[in-house]
Amino acid sequence: MSPPGKATLSGLLAILLWASLALLTTATAGLPPFEVLALGFGFAALAGLVLVGLRGNWAELRQPMSALALTTTALFGYHALYFIALKRAPAVEANLLNYMWPLLIVLFASFLPGVRVRGMQIAGTLLGLAAAVILVTRGSGIEIQPQFLPGYLAALGAAVIWAAYSVLNRRHAQVSSSAIIVACAGVAVLGALVHAAFEQTVLPTPLQWGVLALMGLGPVGIAFLLWDHGTKHGDIALLGSLSYLAPLLSTLLLVVAGQAAAHWSQGVAIGLLTLGAWLSVRRFK
Repeated sequence: MSPPGKATLSGLLAILLWASLALLTTATAGLPPFEVLALGFGFAALAGLVLVGLRGNWAELRQPMSALALTTTALFGYHALYFIALKRAPAVEANLLNYMWPLLIVLFASFLPGVRVRGMQIAGTLLGLAAAVILVTRGSGIEIQPQFLPGYLAALGAAVIWAAYSVLNRRHAQVSSSAIIVACAGVAVLGALVHAAFEQTVLPTPLQWGVLALMGLGPVGIAFLLWDHGTKHGDIALLGSLSYLAPLLSTLLLVVAGQAAAHWSQGVAIGLLTLGAWLSVRRFK
């Protein structure tokens, strides 16, 4: 497999890891969101620093301030706006607006020099968006209400931030992906500050400590490192198209774990997503 192909696979593995985040988050019920954010990224930073220390190559963490500012702002800004959206708007509409980020990645990628977004990739991404709509709404209608406008804007802002970061990150392709560990530490500190200012601390149970550590190692830690490598060196447009796998696999994991009920909309979403992925990956003459 070519280096770009391996990098694209790296990004795909990140998407698969993110699919486990919803299931893990159900075990943190009762904990304030920014406390979860601070502890999850804290564990990610701690594990990353231990690994770098074992390798003895601290130079991997060096990066321009522009790269550090971009990553830290994106990681914290995305999660902060998403939490605000869930508090200020119904979860269904907030999630749908948030799931605009894969489509925005594909659209933003078309402005990158040397990146060619094929028509079939756009079609595949739109099918992925349709699958997300059916999955989240369970085939029912969407009701947009003016009083929830701040929450809608926060959800859309989160989507724009993540899509913009994923595309702009390519400008720092020379920076080692291990450098994201520093950004994780920064996000943990920012999350702790917001938690101390606006939330009441709740002591996690032993099980929740284990889940938080697992989140830090997987969908919060390794996943962001893999995504960093994928967006810097892989097929960014294809990664955008395949990102709709995350909400689908996340829902299926919740169903298997008994945290959600099976529904016909999930089967329709699987069909649309499979077709969309095939169109995105297939090379047409």
